[in-house]
Amino acid sequence: MISHHPSPETLLAHATGALAAGHAVVVAAHLQGCAQCEAAQTRMESLGGALLEEFAPEPLADEAFAQVLARLDDPAPAPTASLRQARLALPSGVSLPAVLRGAEIGRWLWIGLGLRYSRVRLPWAPEQNVMLLKVAGGRKVLHHSHGGLELTQVIWGGFHDITGQYGPGDIGEADETTEHQPVADPEGCICLASLEGGLRLPWFTRLFGG
Repeated sequence: MISHHPSPETLLAHATGALAAGHAVVVAAHLQGCAQCEAAQTRMESLGGALLEEFAPEPLADEAFAQVLARLDDPAPAPTASLRQARLALPSGVSLPAVLRGAEIGRWLWIGLGLRYSRVRLPWAPEQNVMLLKVAGGRKVLHHSHGGLELTQVIWGGFHDITGQYGPGDIGEADETTEHQPVADPEGCICLASLEGGLRLPWFTRLFGG
């Protein structure tokens, strides 16, 4: 059962297209498995459409129709690449969210005892910091805070921190005001995360006065 959902503000930003591309991918992954949030976003989109209908239409530029006709001769886009999962050695029965279709997914890289990550590059937004994080059972992530918004969607397993217990389908939100140390459940966890502003290590800042 999903217990943690995007905040109303985040869901609204996603519905209006105002959310950064990396965060939008994480929210989309959550929506694929959460009927409650999918229904809420549909209501937001319907309300937005109703509001737009109240505005007077803007006339199109004279060249707009000609530009559309010209694009009819453009080549069709290449088919979307399928998910490449074999090199990630995912647990049996676990698959990545379909929203990652077309993304370039790297192999697992070691970043600490029991900690690995895989870079997820979005061809349509390559500057976004998106990754898959794999944490072994009972292992802790470094105690940290954030330089901006971080969204984390649990794909498999789970973790807990000061904000609660997270399982498959749950999404966590953290920002500059959040200071936490996630700990993986006994079976471990795999998460999809999008970060802005990087991580901040309070112990490092206190030690060196940064």
